[in-house]
Amino acid sequence: MKPENHTLDHPFNSRPHRSFLAMSVPVLFSMIAEPVTGLVDTAFVARLGAEPLAALGVGTVLLFSIFWVFNFLSVGTQTEVAQSLGKQEGDRASEIAWLALLMGLILGIVLIVILGLIGPAAISYMGADAAVHEMSLSYVNIRLFGAPAVLITIAAFGAMRGYQDMRTPLWIAVGINLLNVLLDAILIFGFGPIPALGIAGAAFATTASQWLGALVAFIFLLRALPFPTRLQMSDIRRLIQIGGNMFVRTGLLLFYLLMATRTATRIGAESGAAHQAIRQFWTFTALFLDAYSVTAQSLIAFFMGRDEKEQSRRVVRVIFLWSVITGCVLTLVMIVGQGLFIHLLVPPEAVAIFVGPWLIAAFSQPINAIAFATDGIHWGTGDFGYLRNGMIVATTTGLAGIFLLEYYQVEALEMLWVVTFIWIVVRAGAGTIRVWPGIGKAPLALDNP
Repeated sequence: MKPENHTLDHPFNSRPHRSFLAMSVPVLFSMIAEPVTGLVDTAFVARLGAEPLAALGVGTVLLFSIFWVFNFLSVGTQTEVAQSLGKQEGDRASEIAWLALLMGLILGIVLIVILGLIGPAAISYMGADAAVHEMSLSYVNIRLFGAPAVLITIAAFGAMRGYQDMRTPLWIAVGINLLNVLLDAILIFGFGPIPALGIAGAAFATTASQWLGALVAFIFLLRALPFPTRLQMSDIRRLIQIGGNMFVRTGLLLFYLLMATRTATRIGAESGAAHQAIRQFWTFTALFLDAYSVTAQSLIAFFMGRDEKEQSRRVVRVIFLWSVITGCVLTLVMIVGQGLFIHLLVPPEAVAIFVGPWLIAAFSQPINAIAFATDGIHWGTGDFGYLRNGMIVATTTGLAGIFLLEYYQVEALEMLWVVTFIWIVVRAGAGTIRVWPGIGKAPLALDNP
């Protein structure tokens, strides 16, 4: 890793839009790499039959949800490192980076133990029958040994992005996923003296790739940052505090999406299929918006560390502009490409109830873009407690809407997406009023110290 863009003459000062987009593109492609590989995994395992594919689905959803909860290792590390860099406190930036990696290693080991104990019950809770349960458990047990590697890599990527280095995580992510695809082909189906391992081969391929990626990330950090001579309790407490706030926020976000999926499925199989198609595309489009958030976070944290609040507010204006533009483009793509997406994603029997919710989701994109933008802004200022509170309000509102739908037995997928639209509006509104006009102890308010 070559930490860049952390001198007093940050490129954003002279070329804000160009610098912002140049930093965002590598983030976007590093985020896209994993879902694309997930599709390849699915294609390989699908050749084994319906039961292995169902087992893969159960295992990946369970592990993804758990690993996502620990994303604070990336978000918190990125903010703390970037702010330390802005203050020209290189030693503290190094301490934070290595502390996050150590926490990732320890938490990964804890996950192996805990999930090893509760894994069978968790898989059963997800509705797996006997055959699928056995294959899912085998997959999860193998993948668990990659948990420390996953969390170490998450922390390392946060540290690199805090140093304004968006390219190294991209190359590592691409390398991990290319290796995973290669090992999939060999281990799932066998090659020469290597026997076919089926779904277990997919798990071994992913775990081996994750450990190699963690090793490469470790080496890059070691070349760029010296091991700290001490770890301060104040830094440990800060990362734990961030972790607590992010745990609540992320947990509530996941819970709302889970409850919305549950409600759609209870309406009927066609409704569940249509909702799944919309949700999958909506999740994919979120990658574009999240790339802006990660970039804004690094820039804002850097300028906040340098006590250049006006420059941070300039970043806010840039991310709002590009997020809204991208949201409008996504709306247009969804409307114009509706027929193609129906052909690709929707079973014939679900088409009739797909169009209305799809259009609601399409028109939510600009507002959803603002919600993601404000996430990145508040991550950059370290305003994690406010983000937690905003998500509490939004999810409480959304769950109240879902409760009313179920109480009055409103079996219309359109109304579920109206509720989701409201949930998005509350998220975006709560995030925006913290910036304009700047309610409470808003970090970016010019009259706040």
